[in-house]
Amino acid sequence: MKPGLYANINAKKARIAAGSGEKMRKPGTFGAPTAKDFKESAKTAKKK
Repeated sequence: MKPGLYANINAKKARIAAGSGEKMRKPGTFGAPTAKDFKESAKTAKKK
């Protein structure tokens, strides 16, 4: 199974913190996760 949305976001934040030079996409730009993506992701999130 592929890593989820939050795993991808956390991995990118870690790369940015390590100095990769990448930037997070702004909400509403092409390729950025939408509100629908976050709602779908929340359905499969593990409960703490």
